[in-house]
Amino acid sequence: MRGIKEEVEHMKISELAAILKKRKLPLIHEDADIREVVDAMIRYECNRLLYVVDSNEKLSGVISLRVLSRHVFSPSHEPQIHPRFLISMITAKKAKDIMQKNTVVATEEEEVKQVLKRMIRTGVEDIPVLDKEKRIIADLTLADLLRFVVNSNEH
Repeated sequence: MRGIKEEVEHMKISELAAILKKRKLPLIHEDADIREVVDAMIRYECNRLLYVVDSNEKLSGVISLRVLSRHVFSPSHEPQIHPRFLISMITAKKAKDIMQKNTVVATEEEEVKQVLKRMIRTGVEDIPVLDKEKRIIADLTLADLLRFVVNSNEH
């Protein structure tokens, strides 16, 4: 990782999460209807992801702005959407119907370097930070990591 100071590379995510926990998380319950999902996406307009949680507040999946807009605007869908996905998108009624289930996540114990590599490799710009019970305790963005590296270089 060129450009990242060694002490930042080896920091644990838990050290960053303490700072990030002050931010309100873009959470939505998996049984929320599509209108509630749209309202939440508008309310958290700086985020491009909503974290979908179950009744125990554990991460179930994510809904991206792109997926939500494809669902809402499905009558004018893009030709890249395969027809077999159109039926499920049109008939979706709840957050859990349109969420992506295989979510890239970080844990508190991981080093910043590991998480950053995973984010870059998978093309993810926002990542939920989970505790041991798989509850979201913070979300981390590439912009947060950039800000943190720049700030640590100034000290």
